[in-house]
Formats: sequence, C-alpha cells, structure tokens
Amino acid sequence: MSFKQRYGNLDAVRGVSLSVRKGEILALVGESGCGKSVTAKSVLKLNDVSGGDMTAEELWLGGRDILAASEREMLEIRGKLAGMIFQDPLTYLNPTMKVGKQVTETLRRHGKKTSAECKSEAVRLLEMVQIPEASLRAEQYPHQFSGGMRQRAMIAMALACSPVLLIADEPTTALDPTIQMQILALLKKMQTELHTSVLMITHDLSVVANVADKVAVMYAGKIVEESDVGRLFEKPAHPYTRGLIESLPNLEKDKELRAINGAPPDLDKLPQGCSFAPRCEACMKICHLADPPEIEIEDGHRTSCWLYHRDNPEGGYS
Repeated sequence: MSFKQRYGNLDAVRGVSLSVRKGEILALVGESGCGKSVTAKSVLKLNDVSGGDMTAEELWLGGRDILAASEREMLEIRGKLAGMIFQDPLTYLNPTMKVGKQVTETLRRHGKKTSAECKSEAVRLLEMVQIPEASLRAEQYPHQFSGGMRQRAMIAMALACSPVLLIADEPTTALDPTIQMQILALLKKMQTELHTSVLMITHDLSVVANVADKVAVMYAGKIVEESDVGRLFEKPAHPYTRGLIESLPNLEKDKELRAINGAPPDLDKLPQGCSFAPRCEACMKICHLADPPEIEIEDGHRTSCWLYHRDNPEGGYS
C-alpha cells in the first residue's frame, strides 16, 4: 500500500497478506510507525489520503470487495461488517452527546429498529461490556466516564450491529495496567461469546500472550513473521521477533533484559535488502543485497528471513 506524496511514493505497507478466520483473534504487533495502523484503517478505507493516492492490490471483507466499494457502500460496511475501536475514545466520542444516545445512533444508522428498541438495545450493550448501572450511565456524557469506561462504551458501539470483524487499534495503550487487563479480558469474552473475528493492533507483544490466537509481527511496513501465539513465544524465528520477546520482563528468569540496537528506518528511506539488517545480530552479506521472500518453516509458521532459505549461499538454520 503506497501513498503518493510531494516527493514521490511512500510504501507504508509492503506485501502484506493477512486473513482472520471467524471467531479468531489476530494480533498485529510492531513498533510505532511500522504501518500497523495504516493496515488496520485500510480495511475500512479510513486512512487520510488527502493530497495523494492510496493503492493496494486486493482487500476483501466478509465476501465484499472493499477496493471496489463506493463511499456510500463503505458507510454501510463500517459498522455492519466491521467495527473499530480506537486508541483514544475521547477523541472519537461526541463530547456533546450522551453515551447512550451515541450507541443508539449507531443502531439506528445501520438497522430498522424503532427509537424505543434502539434505546433498550443500547442499555443492553452497555451492560454487556460490563458498565455498571448501564441505564443511568447511558444518560451521562463521555467526560463523566473514566478512561476504561469510555473504552468499554467504544466497544459497545463497535459491536452494536454484530460485525463479522472487530478492529482494535491500540485499545489499551492509554490505560492503567489493571484496566488494560480488564479491557483485554472483555475483548476475549466478546470474541468467545459472539464468535466475532478480531484484528488487534499493538506495539506491546506482552499484551497478546493470553488473548490472541495468531500473531503477525510487522517491521518497516512488512510482515516478518506470522504464527500461532504459542509457537511464536516458544520458537520465534525472525531475529526481530526474538529481540522483542527477549526484551519482555520475566519474573521467572534471572537475567538482564535485552534491547534491540539501533532504530527502525524511515519508511521513505528503506535500506537495500532486508530492512532489519542494520540492527540484526545474525546479519549476513545477502541481507544487505536482497529482501528475503516469505518462507513457511512449519505448518502455519511463516517468516521472511534469509536464515531459513536453502538457496542462501551463506547457510543458515535450514
């Protein structure tokens, strides 16, 4: 996915292919600026492309061709096929409208229920996301809610029309650790009970360990590894993934935390070859010459690293 800018094209996302099965949580993990949010917002055509063009090869959601959909069709798709939870709900909630009314408006926009039915359903949704005294809180404004409660209200709005996909873009970043765990547990509960597919965007690999079914690790606009969550933590393949895991605090292991040296490259100034090569401790000559293609090293476990390619003249792990 590229954006046409004043000084040329910016390839924000390169060669990304993701699929989320029904009732599955896929976590897209990576450092800030790597293209995670661009990927998530592209599903609903929410990227700001003013002054430029956005291009992509293929984008499907629930059998609908998103790239071919008009803006009018996208208004229907947003909410009915996919709901989105943003990092800062206070930015996206209307400060002048009561929370219950905002949930009601979402229901009325995408359904054929009466006002009374929508109001009753809005209270039920607020109860479902564990907002206490939901009928009373529905009559309050966003500024009267705590950060965690505002995020719960956003989840209620996103789930209002029973979408097939829920996109959660850094849903816990601005919250206290205790509230983070509550919101993650709530998302897991909703996914289990409603069989909703979830695409979770996060920069923190630790938050997905007990929530996600699959994990895709992104670096500099490219997926460098994808696997089920258990295998990823047990047998990480890509050096970047290993670096992320080794930097996580672990009370059971008495060793210093490791840091990944260097900084991610600018997306408009990517180095030749593998984008991670300048920071990689296992870097070889070929890594600076060519970008490694994706390879499946085990069933359902894929990575883009020359260490696993048999045609690597310098050898590797294969």
